[in-house]
Amino acid sequence: MRTHKLGEADRIITVLTREHGKVRAVAKGVRKSGSRFGARLEPLNFVDVQFHQGRAMDTVTQVETLAAYGASTSTDYAKWTAGQAMVETADRLTPEEREPATQQFLLLLGGLNALANGEHEPGLILDSYLIRSMSIAGWAASFDACARCDEPGPHHWFSVAGGGALCSDCRVPGSATPSLETMNLLGALLAGDWFHADASEAKHRREASGIVAAHLQWHLEREVRSLKHVDRTPQKVAPAMTVDEV
Repeated sequence: MRTHKLGEADRIITVLTREHGKVRAVAKGVRKSGSRFGARLEPLNFVDVQFHQGRAMDTVTQVETLAAYGASTSTDYAKWTAGQAMVETADRLTPEEREPATQQFLLLLGGLNALANGEHEPGLILDSYLIRSMSIAGWAASFDACARCDEPGPHHWFSVAGGGALCSDCRVPGSATPSLETMNLLGALLAGDWFHADASEAKHRREASGIVAAHLQWHLEREVRSLKHVDRTPQKVAPAMTVDEV
């Protein structure tokens, strides 16, 4: 997910694993030109990595590339910035090292795969990932029924602090009033309904991305710095023919 320089030739890497959650380890000599696996330990890559367990921090002993998502997204600014926002969010949502986070791992892997393969517009993949990762973390937002009284929607009001959509009786000061189309888009992104998400208009995507970013950063209580660099320019992708998952 990220790397930090250590000494003259080493790096500290942070990875999200399938069974052991977030792990930090030292990769020795990876900044040297002759390193055996320096390029494999770049952010966004899906790798099979082995560690030697140490007292303070593990050491990387072997790395095999399973999918070079970093290389396939680095030439496309929109994909690269969306990917960076995804891994930064995954890092924030897995604060405890070695705490199993299998669902977060699988969601991130699926999102990076969809991003690298250009299955949908990068901004949509990112927003779907953010909404769903927040749901896994226990901060699911309601985009249909009222978040307070559970009255069936659709509703006209939305509050990040209030948990999502609010009816007229439950709305709180400062509630936003997103369009019905935007709320439907948010619901589609949460459900993985790509048929309807891909058919959405640019103006509703922009409004939805603002709501998603506000929801994310309000619960994290800190800024996700990568989000400010994400390229939201509309891109042409092949239309989805069926409903699938990220």
